[in-house]
Amino acid sequence: MSRYGAPLLLLCAAVHVAFAINDGLLPNGNFEAGPKPSELRGTEVVGRHAIPEWEVSGFVEYIESGHKQGDMLLVVPEGAHARGADVRAGGAAERLGHPDSGVLPMQTMYSSTGWDSYAWGFRALFDELDLVIHNPGLEEDPACGPLIDSVAIRTLYPPRLTTVKNLLKNGDMEEGPYIFPNTTWGVLIPPNIEDEHSPLPGWKVESLKAVKYVDAAHYAVPRGLRAAQLVGGGRARWRRWRAPSPGAATR
Repeated sequence: MSRYGAPLLLLCAAVHVAFAINDGLLPNGNFEAGPKPSELRGTEVVGRHAIPEWEVSGFVEYIESGHKQGDMLLVVPEGAHARGADVRAGGAAERLGHPDSGVLPMQTMYSSTGWDSYAWGFRALFDELDLVIHNPGLEEDPACGPLIDSVAIRTLYPPRLTTVKNLLKNGDMEEGPYIFPNTTWGVLIPPNIEDEHSPLPGWKVESLKAVKYVDAAHYAVPRGLRAAQLVGGGRARWRRWRAPSPGAATR
């Protein structure tokens, strides 16, 4: 019988990424390959390299789907394992040079399933980098942190004009972050007040609330395969700035 679970990360986890990989899950990005029984103390991971393809430090738990934590039943949405993590900050740090990092504001739950997917954009300066997910340790109870179920990557290209008649680049929003197959809640694009690179090329979220990137398989997208949903009500705002040609009429 195989054992399935997910990791709960409380301090830090890192994976080495080479850009010869294809779009999709990172190596063991869904954490289905887990620690050996000798590398677990209950659910706590005790080996630095216990989770294949990942390096962990601090208090990290490997959680199986259906594991009960107090009065909560933990359900892993994809596969049977996840890394449980008390994680509020996510970033990517190149092995050389200064790190590029950002904070994912996870205080608000947007889906009704109990799971949200987040996108974060960065510009790689080298062919290889270390992707680091870090928790600053602000929670009083380390068991109350969120679970990390899957980590994926996608190459984004500079936005192009949508059509000859549409001057907006990526106006149809077809170029955007990776959406995990068979997930129904889309991907949240966090506010980019501090982040330089948007995961939705050509667009920037200016409000304090996120914007959801969705697919036609699970949402009523009128045209194309992708769309964006303003899920923060009147507090959600994003923009695309495009200077018209002098003397040209625009609408």
